[in-house]
Amino acid sequence: MAYFNFLALLFTLLALSDAAPLGHDTHGEADTKCPLMVKILDAVRGIPAAKVGVKVFRADEVGTWKLIATGITSDEGEIHDLTNEEEFIEGDYKVEFATKPYWRKSGLSPLHEYADVVFRANDAGKRHYTIAVLLTPFSFSTTAVVSDPHD
Repeated sequence: MAYFNFLALLFTLLALSDAAPLGHDTHGEADTKCPLMVKILDAVRGIPAAKVGVKVFRADEVGTWKLIATGITSDEGEIHDLTNEEEFIEGDYKVEFATKPYWRKSGLSPLHEYADVVFRANDAGKRHYTIAVLLTPFSFSTTAVVSDPHD
């Protein structure tokens, strides 16, 4: 039963995070050309996870991860424009979220050093990806919104 309650909470938090108006200029129309963005929510406090370090890697032809982008989440827990349409080619990607420093700033000792999301992108044509992460000090959950690009 607790598992289903957690899933219901996760769904509600993710739905509400999209419902709130955002106070920055890079959301909305500008995102129609953004092929990869991330959103992070702190499930303990029910707020966006601000100032979380993020690294994006792409696997090369032999499977070695090559760093292609870095960033830090905004006060809204988001990073837009991690890459562009030309660089975001078909392939395997890993998004690494530096969760330990985030929780340490709050005085907590988390289990994970970081959270990784590994996925295959653009194998069915060009798409836009939003990777959403729900964090606690001892767990994380992810989901993705994959959509067709807009002109």
